[in-house]
Amino acid sequence: MKTTIFVLCLLCAAPAIAQTASVASAQVQPLRMTENPQHASQHDMACEQSLLLQSVYHYEHGERPLWEFGPISQPVPLGDIARAYRTEHAHAKKAEVKLEK
Repeated sequence: MKTTIFVLCLLCAAPAIAQTASVASAQVQPLRMTENPQHASQHDMACEQSLLLQSVYHYEHGERPLWEFGPISQPVPLGDIARAYRTEHAHAKKAEVKLEK
């Protein structure tokens, strides 16, 4: 079994090494960074463009009263939720075990 796995690994590794052998050369090549002749410069901003289908834009200032947002719900503490789950689990119907011979 071990020899089979070894031969399989050897057969798979040989083509993988052969693929990269022609690409990798022993010659050291320095890193050459290409330069960009266009550098950032300060200029005026472009005109605004609307992303909406209609060019009508409407906004208002002010505050809305809290009663418009609906009732504020009080969060239930996690301890109460855990106690409720524990009591549900205790009162849940258990499976009956039937032994047949």
